[in-house]
Amino acid sequence: MNTSHRQVPAGTHRVLILGAGYAGMAAATQLAARTRRADVQVTVVNAQERFTERLRLHMAATGQRLAELSIPHLLAETGAQFVRGWVTAVDAHAKTVRVDDSRVLRYDTLVYALGSVTDTATVPGAEEHSYTVDSPSGAATLADRLARLGTGRVVVGSGLTGVEAAAEIAERHPQVGVTLVGPQDPGARMSPKVRAYLRAALTRLGVQVRTGTAVTRVRPDGVELAGAEALAADVVLWTGGTRVAPLAAAAGLTVDDRGRVVTDPTLRSVSHSEVYAVGDAAAIRQGYGVLHGTCQSGMPTGVHAAVSIVRTLRGRQPKAFRFGYYHTPVSLGRSDAVVQFTRPDDSPRRWCLTGRLAVWYKETVSASPWPTYRRMSRMPSSGAFWPRGGRFTRLRDGR
Repeated sequence: MNTSHRQVPAGTHRVLILGAGYAGMAAATQLAARTRRADVQVTVVNAQERFTERLRLHMAATGQRLAELSIPHLLAETGAQFVRGWVTAVDAHAKTVRVDDSRVLRYDTLVYALGSVTDTATVPGAEEHSYTVDSPSGAATLADRLARLGTGRVVVGSGLTGVEAAAEIAERHPQVGVTLVGPQDPGARMSPKVRAYLRAALTRLGVQVRTGTAVTRVRPDGVELAGAEALAADVVLWTGGTRVAPLAAAAGLTVDDRGRVVTDPTLRSVSHSEVYAVGDAAAIRQGYGVLHGTCQSGMPTGVHAAVSIVRTLRGRQPKAFRFGYYHTPVSLGRSDAVVQFTRPDDSPRRWCLTGRLAVWYKETVSASPWPTYRRMSRMPSSGAFWPRGGRFTRLRDGR
């Protein structure tokens, strides 16, 4: 199914949402529901019709099937339109967006939610010789390679995405040697108890850990480490950082040093008040610093942008966004996990869950967002606790 961008009646306010990830879909469902009886047309542009559950791509990378979630099907229930295509240019002065270089869509309000991809440009050879798990196609390519690997070796970055992927690969392909490599220990920002549990789980799965060093080059047969040491590998899975598309900078929007749209407290672009930025593509500052991209923070930004747009359309001032982190769940294969509960600034609390209870918790909070989107489209107020602060997002001690 592919809904075309139909002509809208004169006087209709056109809201264009670029990207249908966790944040973009939250914005679309909330906004469509809250403007159902108003002269507002909500249109979502995305390159694919299938929703990408990025939280589960490490599972897809080992050949496990994920749910088929149709973006056009869900949007059809809300009244929002869907346009399939790649966003190739944004003209912030003319308020237009070019799709596939052949179509031009106009907007009155823009929600920029194009997300991020794994940064393979910083380290030489990463683009040419490594695999990534930030898209279904990338995960499928890696799954195919692992299925044909036999008894080879896999090198993975030591961040949390790498930890989840390494554990999944080691569990599904026990004949494969997996090594985590990075400057810091797995779970470096977590409590000592959680770090010890992570290390023990990785040891149980046969994953080797090499920390205190960084990959300086990726080669067809492995990686080079700082100090000129080489580490042989048949497969390198790159999980080192993220980058965003240069579209926002090219459009003249104010961006930070990573190309993310800089927002004011209400999530509007500081340079273009008719543009809102959400999710990974936005540099959203809270009292403790700039948000880092997760589903945990992405969906609330989408909801808040929708609420802010509605308030503006009604002649009211949008409120400031306020968010605090509350947990970091990490899967360790299908039968083990750890959950670190955090303070709003993402620093660790003493509390954590491990083992089967952590698996249940993670599967519960990381379940498909589809029921949440459907609930928000039918009962818009069900998503309002996010932008208002909620029990988890109130910052304590003035932070």
